Amino acid sequence: MEFIKSKSKDFYLSDTKIENIFINEYMPAAPGDYVKVFLYGYMNAEHGLSMSIKDMAAQLDMKAKDVEKAWSYWENMGVIRRRELDAEGEIEPAVEFLSMKELMYGKAKEPAGNTNEAPEPNIFGNDEVKKLFEKIEQLLARDLSSTELTDVIAWIQDDGITPEAVLTAFDYSVERGKTNLKYIGKVVHNWHDEGLYTTAQIEEHLSEVDSRFYEYKRVLKALGMNRMPTEAERSMMDGWFDDLGYNMDKVLEACAKTVGISSPNLNYVNKVLENWSEESKRQGGDVNDERVSRTVLTEYLETIRDRAEREAEQRRNEAYEKVPRIREIDREISKLGTELAGNLLAGKGRADAAAIQEKMDRLSEERAVELTDHGYSMDYTDVKYKCAKCNDTGMNDLGEQCTCIPERIKEARVWMKTPEGKRAGK
Repeated sequence: MEFIKSKSKDFYLSDTKIENIFINEYMPAAPGDYVKVFLYGYMNAEHGLSMSIKDMAAQLDMKAKDVEKAWSYWENMGVIRRRELDAEGEIEPAVEFLSMKELMYGKAKEPAGNTNEAPEPNIFGNDEVKKLFEKIEQLLARDLSSTELTDVIAWIQDDGITPEAVLTAFDYSVERGKTNLKYIGKVVHNWHDEGLYTTAQIEEHLSEVDSRFYEYKRVLKALGMNRMPTEAERSMMDGWFDDLGYNMDKVLEACAKTVGISSPNLNYVNKVLENWSEESKRQGGDVNDERVSRTVLTEYLETIRDRAEREAEQRRNEAYEKVPRIREIDREISKLGTELAGNLLAGKGRADAAAIQEKMDRLSEERAVELTDHGYSMDYTDVKYKCAKCNDTGMNDLGEQCTCIPERIKEARVWMKTPEGKRAGK
C-alpha cells in the first residue's frame, strides 16, 4: 500500500519548519533584520528555490550590503555555511543551513576517508570558550542563561574580541559592581569601536584612561581588602593624590604603617598622610620627599659639626708644622685666656683684665701676619660651620629654630641615602 500526501503547487501556501533551538538560542540575541533574512532564506532553501542577494534585498526592503552582513552574522554564529558554486560561468553564493541539533549536541563522525569538506564551525565544542564561560560564571557567582551565552559568543565571533579580552571585560565590570550583560556588552563594543581586540591592548588603554581606578584597587589590596571602595573612600583617596599631591609609592608607604594595628583602615592611612603633609610644610619640602625625622636631623647636625671641627684641626696641624710660631702663639693665647678667666672670678680690677686682653690682641695680630706671610688666609685654622648663625646646632642665640633648618633638612634627606646616614636612621 502506498501512502501519498498531496502537495500544494503554490509554495506560499506551504509550511516552513524552524527548529526550536533557533527560536530559543539564536533569535533573541540577533538583530531583527538578520532574523528576517535567515527566515526568508530558510523558506527558499526548504523548497529548493534560489535568489540573488540583490533580489532578496529588494524583496525584504533592505540594502544588499545589509543582507550580506546578515549572512556573515549567521555564518559566524555557525548555523550556515556559505560556498561558491559555478552557475553558467558565474560565481554565485550558496547558503547551506546546518542542523542546529547537531551543532548543539554533536553528530555522528564522518568516515575517516572523507576529507573533502571543511569542519563545521562549532563554538560549543571549543575548550577555550568552555573555560571562558566557567570563569565568567565564577565572576558572576551564577550560571549564564542561554541568551547570555549566545550574546557572549556573538561578541567573540562578530567583534573579533579574544576570549581573554571578554574575560577582562567581565572582570573590569564586576569589580565596578556592574553585572548586567548589557553594560558588559557596551564595554566590549566600545573597546571594539576603539580598535581594542586583545587583553594587552585593553589593559594599556585602561592604564591611560582609568588609572585612578587601579590606584584605588592597589591601595585597598595593600590593606588586605578585596572589594570596591565606597564613594566616601574614593573621595578620600582622591584628596591624597589631587589635593595633597602624594604619589602611589608614598601612599603605599603610609599603608605599610597599618601593619602594627589590629584593623587596618583608610582613616588611619589618611591621618598618617595628613601628618606627613603638615611635617612637609614645616620642613619646606615636597610631600613625596623622604621624610627627615627630628632624630635623624639632630644626628646630621652633629655629624656636620664634627666634620667641620675635624677639618679645622687638620688645617691647624698643617699650619703648626709649616709655621711653628703659630703653635706657640696659640699656647700663649690659651694661657692668657685661662689667666683672664681666673682674674674675673677672683674679682680683680679692670686694669689687670685690660692688660691681659691687650696681650691677647697683639698675639692674635701676630698670628694673622704669620699665616698670611706663609700663604694662608687669616681664618685658615678656624672651624668653618655651614651656618655662622647657629654653628650648625639648629638653634640661634635666642633659642629659636635657625633659618638654616630647611636647607639642612634637604641635605639630611640626601645624607640618609649614604651608608653613614642609613646607619644613623636605624
